Amino acid sequence: MDLSLLQRLNDFFAGHDAVEDPLVAYANASELLFLAMLVLAFVLIAGPARRATRRAVVAAGLSAAVGLAVAQVVSRLVDRPRPFVSHPHAVHLFAHHAADAGFPSDHTTAAFAIGVALVLRFRTWGTVVLVLATLLAFTRVAMAIHYPTDVLGGAAIGGLSALVLYLPAVRALLNRLADGSGALLDAVVRATVGRLAPTRT
Repeated sequence: MDLSLLQRLNDFFAGHDAVEDPLVAYANASELLFLAMLVLAFVLIAGPARRATRRAVVAAGLSAAVGLAVAQVVSRLVDRPRPFVSHPHAVHLFAHHAADAGFPSDHTTAAFAIGVALVLRFRTWGTVVLVLATLLAFTRVAMAIHYPTDVLGGAAIGGLSALVLYLPAVRALLNRLADGSGALLDAVVRATVGRLAPTRT
């Protein structure tokens, strides 16, 4: 079942370059895209939403970090080969990838951790990110880098990590961290702008 579904998606990619090319490009750039989204939101969002946005960004980033740490432990315990390693002649590989353990998917873990953390705080923004995370999971399977259960496992770990960090006591700590780091950034920006501003004589 796992391999059969993967092969169907993989064959679809092989026969539809117009779909495969942009999705593979997206999957390959996804780490940078998700990171850039969080950094830009933390730095650039202003006005009444700034504080809540920064809290959501910090929660999303730390949810991803926790999820990836758990995923690394699980990966070493399970040590499941990737599809292109186990079935090299049965799938098309669309991008070079290390032949390390594939369960759970790190990309999917981080993406769903971010998405769930955001949807708990900003429903619309989080829903968009969850759609992007689902698209990423689909693409990683179609590329033959992961089995469907690899991405399902990653989604579960990422989502649970975000939920644990949403517990009231933990959330309060994260909020203080976000508020403190935001205040520090604002102070640095003000000081930098003050030094760069021309002096009048």
